[in-house]
Amino acid sequence: MSTTTTTSVPSPAPSERPDSTSWLAVISVMLGIFSIVTTEILPIGLLTSIGSSFTVSDGMAGLMMTMPGFLAAVAAPLVTAATGRVDRRVMLGAFVLLLALADFLAAAASNYWLVLVSRVMVGITIGGFWSIGAGLAGRLVPARSVGRATSVIFSAVPLGSVLGVPLGTFIGDAAGWRTAFLVMGGFTLAVLALLLLVVPPLPSDRATRLDALGGMFRRVDTRFALAMTFLVVLAHFGTYTYVTPFLEQVTQVGPGLITVCLLVYGAAGIAGNFLGGSTAGRHPRAAFAAAAALIAGATLLLPVLGRSAVGAVALLIVWGVGYGAVPVCTQTWFAKAAPDSPEASSVLFTASFQATISIGALVGGAVLDRSSPSTVMVLGGSAAVLSVLVAGAHRAGRPLGAIGRRPGRD
Repeated sequence: MSTTTTTSVPSPAPSERPDSTSWLAVISVMLGIFSIVTTEILPIGLLTSIGSSFTVSDGMAGLMMTMPGFLAAVAAPLVTAATGRVDRRVMLGAFVLLLALADFLAAAASNYWLVLVSRVMVGITIGGFWSIGAGLAGRLVPARSVGRATSVIFSAVPLGSVLGVPLGTFIGDAAGWRTAFLVMGGFTLAVLALLLLVVPPLPSDRATRLDALGGMFRRVDTRFALAMTFLVVLAHFGTYTYVTPFLEQVTQVGPGLITVCLLVYGAAGIAGNFLGGSTAGRHPRAAFAAAAALIAGATLLLPVLGRSAVGAVALLIVWGVGYGAVPVCTQTWFAKAAPDSPEASSVLFTASFQATISIGALVGGAVLDRSSPSTVMVLGGSAAVLSVLVAGAHRAGRPLGAIGRRPGRD
């Protein structure tokens, strides 16, 4: 059964466009994902202040992280399939505009439920934009530059941590959390203008259908990718969502130092992203296992060594390097599992990643409300250890050998 539909209007080949134009298009997509990532995880640094404004607990405030992930998981396949024949440039612009409106709604919200409505809008944006943008490098730059362009696009994830969240936290501390969302909305509108200016028309050449996604579940590589993504993202977002309460209650540092800690974590994440991007294509299992092991070590040791500011910062560096490599490693896994369906693999990657973000934030919040931030870290670290074991099981089964890798290469 055919799973794609080919349109009759081709987009300009990347090799036919000037390098400067191609890379500006890549940067605009990266900035779009940066805006999405920053808006999605901005509540992490503002969790307690937003919760205090509406008199809700830290665990209830964690719904701001749970809502977008669940909506993104649903929106990724449905929106991508429903808009399969629409120019991808038009859809990218529509999703960025929706994100800006979500930021402005959060800034103006008179009650907590309106904040959650804005997070629903964020979730739809994540599901749609990520599914299209994550696999777009091959349509923007020549084949020889696709790997580098993919790393640039995914650098938006740690950049959202190194710049977006600490800056948003700083603005929130100085002028209130509403101002942080207002500034983010203005920045997103600027990204929209750039994207519409430099991204070429991208008529859909492969309309992803839902039955294509169902077929991917029958592949062994895809099932391993789903299992590893679930465990490592559960570990990360079940803990990192509540890193601010940990730093406040266990490390006992003030808002200024928390901003510094988040900044250091994000800087380490940038390094991890490019390290992961440079090794995932050649050694995907080893790169993923190393990233998960760093997350496991950092989160398991935080309750012990994170009681001092020096120990907390050191472990956040390790954690940042580990998680910085995760998105590009997991996207590589999904791409290798379905090399003939790049947009379908991006949809499945986005849906699984975002659903697990929600589950992690929800489970972490429930544990936090019933125990302590240290317990959250230990449970998250245990999930990261399991992800390392799953990667080892994949090595033993060697299903990646079916797609052209030489024995002993990884």
